[in-house]
Amino acid sequence: MCGGVRFRARGEPKRVGVCHCTNCQKNSGSAFLVFAVYPRAAVDLTGETTSYVAQTGQSLFCPICGSAIGFVGEPEEIDLALGIFDERPGFKPTYELWVGSRHDWLPQIDGLRRYPQNRDGEPLEEA
Repeated sequence: MCGGVRFRARGEPKRVGVCHCTNCQKNSGSAFLVFAVYPRAAVDLTGETTSYVAQTGQSLFCPICGSAIGFVGEPEEIDLALGIFDERPGFKPTYELWVGSRHDWLPQIDGLRRYPQNRDGEPLEEA
């Protein structure tokens, strides 16, 4: 938000998802966080970032304004919050994570795979 951290993501993301875990809710200050997952080698970050350990990886944020930058859970990937892109990238999510923490008042988005927790488990049956 302040411009202290900049990034360049090359190519298309590997996947785009919606996370409803309580960490993403608290990190974003919202009901969920939408993110694009890129190979770590395809993303260049400039400026100082700060991180903290969160559930299964590290949450990155700007130490000046506190904006959520993304999440590094697997060493070869980085999840970039869609809200940090300068222009709307037009990416559409294909799945939801941690649906047990999903707020009841949110409308369902048709066609998304839904996972009880992380993507390492089986998706839930379509509603």
